[in-house]
Amino acid sequence: MVNPTVLTEHIPPFTRETGSDFSRLSRRISDAGLLERRRMYYVVRFGAVVLALAVGCAAFAVLGDSWWQLLVAVWLAGVFGQVGLAAHDLAHRQVFTGRRPAEIGGLIAANSLLGMSYGWWMNKHTRHHANPNHEEKDPDVAPGVLVWSRRQAGTARGLSAFVGRHQAALFHLLLTLEGFQLSVASFLALRNPAVKRPLLEGSLLILHFVVYFGAIFTVLSPGRAIAFVVVHEGLLGIYLGSVFAPNHKGMQMLTAEHGLDFLRRQVLTSRNVRGGRFTDALMGGLNYQIEHHLFPSMPTPALRQAQAITEQYCAELGIPYHQTGLIASHREALLYLKSAGEPLRARR
Repeated sequence: MVNPTVLTEHIPPFTRETGSDFSRLSRRISDAGLLERRRMYYVVRFGAVVLALAVGCAAFAVLGDSWWQLLVAVWLAGVFGQVGLAAHDLAHRQVFTGRRPAEIGGLIAANSLLGMSYGWWMNKHTRHHANPNHEEKDPDVAPGVLVWSRRQAGTARGLSAFVGRHQAALFHLLLTLEGFQLSVASFLALRNPAVKRPLLEGSLLILHFVVYFGAIFTVLSPGRAIAFVVVHEGLLGIYLGSVFAPNHKGMQMLTAEHGLDFLRRQVLTSRNVRGGRFTDALMGGLNYQIEHHLFPSMPTPALRQAQAITEQYCAELGIPYHQTGLIASHREALLYLKSAGEPLRARR
């Protein structure tokens, strides 16, 4: 089993393979029919999300100005999380092979329903997929409030240094701000050339928040409205963060000195989370992170079968393939965050 606390310091650089190990794996996956579209699956899944959203909105309208609305906030946090996972699948063209229908679906799910810029997030996520856990190229591990390596900790100052000392303990608390952060970053990104339709995306974002805050502050008294927003946004951030954090945090960090081929770059930086159908639904299939990174357009229901094929193939090549339980995945990520912040605690 991989020890996440020592990955960055003790795993030596790998050399690039001259052949294409990935192409052989890709043929096995293709021959198994795992790259074919699963339209009916997405009809049922997205239909269930829409139904859950409708139930939440109906309950909100019926309950009126009541503290019971906090239960609706909890329910809608889960629903919005599933909307975010739907936007993710649409962005990867798991649902539609064509760019235009995928983009339309993504704008509806991300901008209109979730309050997040589809264009900004897609650009950011594409760069993450190309170079996962790469300190210079992956925006998900860029230095910020948290430090993702001891190298980053060595240059951290101010708020980043303070948080970095205690980041393992503060991590899940910070996740409560993730939904808010995504929305703020989305508005700021409207001036970024990566967002191809800033007027459309900005309009949809404004529409989302006008309806969202308008409904909440019209139906609820100010105190209850604020409590609703805090519960909903906080739990949404924890949900989204808890889905994405176990996937890479604590796995191999890369720099320019690592010469990895595509297969090893994706496998060594990713972690799978074991579980049954409930875990698959909760995480939207992202618990099969290794297979998702190798085949981003693979429909979610095919990932379970692809996992068995990929694990066997990695064993044949002697490539470390790491998977663990859900709780253990969070423990490994937190242990790694604690290790990454060690230089900051040492220099106090």
